Amino acid sequence: MNATPQIPPDATQALEIWKEYQAHHDVSDRLGQIVGIDRITRRVWFGKNARAVVDAAAADGINNVLLCIRVGKDYYARKGFRR
Repeated sequence: MNATPQIPPDATQALEIWKEYQAHHDVSDRLGQIVGIDRITRRVWFGKNARAVVDAAAADGINNVLLCIRVGKDYYARKGFRR
């Protein structure tokens, strides 16, 4: 029996934001970097790893959970502050 992975609704929303971002921005020079997507503010940050992305968002005053994706890959992880 094969289990189909379920994508949480907040991740689905963040993935839509990422798709929209890519439609308006060329990200080919960022292949391999991590992008963090905030579904609340609809902002994105790039970095060499998820910790760098979360730190960049925090420096901008954003402490929401981010969806982190490696640019050019189709898998994701949630990363952010625990409340």
